[in-house]
Amino acid sequence: MTTVIDGKNVAASVIEIVKSATRALESETGVRAGLAVVIVGDDPASHAYVSAKSKMAKECGFLSVQHTLSEETSQEELAALVAELNADPSIHGILVQLPLPKHLRSEPIIQSIQPEKDVDGLHVVNAGKVATGDLEGGLVSCTPAGAMVFVRRNYGEDLSGLNAVVIGRSNLFGKPMSALLLAANATVTTAHSRTKDLAGVCRNADILVAAVGRPEMVKADWVKPGAMVIDVGINRVPAPERGEGKTKLVGDVAFEECAKVASVITPVPGGVGPMTIAMLMANTIIAACRKAGRKPPKF
Repeated sequence: MTTVIDGKNVAASVIEIVKSATRALESETGVRAGLAVVIVGDDPASHAYVSAKSKMAKECGFLSVQHTLSEETSQEELAALVAELNADPSIHGILVQLPLPKHLRSEPIIQSIQPEKDVDGLHVVNAGKVATGDLEGGLVSCTPAGAMVFVRRNYGEDLSGLNAVVIGRSNLFGKPMSALLLAANATVTTAHSRTKDLAGVCRNADILVAAVGRPEMVKADWVKPGAMVIDVGINRVPAPERGEGKTKLVGDVAFEECAKVASVITPVPGGVGPMTIAMLMANTIIAACRKAGRKPPKF
């Protein structure tokens, strides 16, 4: 029988760990974890994400601060706000919601966040720590961190002797995911659009992670029988069966057919997606614990 991972359940268990660590930190040190979220402009999807993040931060017991800036905000004004949050001792995590309006450059803003407050894990210092295996010192980008929770709960901490294939080499997901698997002793192949015989490479994987943004690209004959399949893709495709003009979300993996071959698989939606906000909360309490000189919780 194939196990279909319920991302909402796993995310809820991560949030429980965050809540209990938040309570312990406050009762033992008087420090309340603080998360500041910055949003610029009026993109409806971004506003929906930000309100979900702020709501979850409050639920975790954090000091939750939201800065909503107008579309006309200048690069200098945004940079000044980030500098202010960097200097604020009550804020342990800073998140600038992307994408920013077109006239703003996101890279200098992301790199201006102090690495120890960069709960999105996008600063080059944090990316470098993940790449060099320093997982105790850096903050890991939320989506790969969430995918690794699934892997650890299935295989344990040590992946020695297991082959992992990550399809995708983006800085946001593919590269850090490969680095995290490697740090856990898996033998890792990073595959991508230029990989020769991609299906053959994938068939060697005990852990197959797809993150390319191509709807249902991974077919059943790409999957090694009994493998764990993690689908990070989110693609909106036409769904005429639901009515004219209707669409649905699918992953990079042809779920129905691959579920017959894999031993463990994540669905889309409801797999990796819910983990992203949960790991953002996890990074915030990790950052707060480190600042207070406490041992952060394990996820």
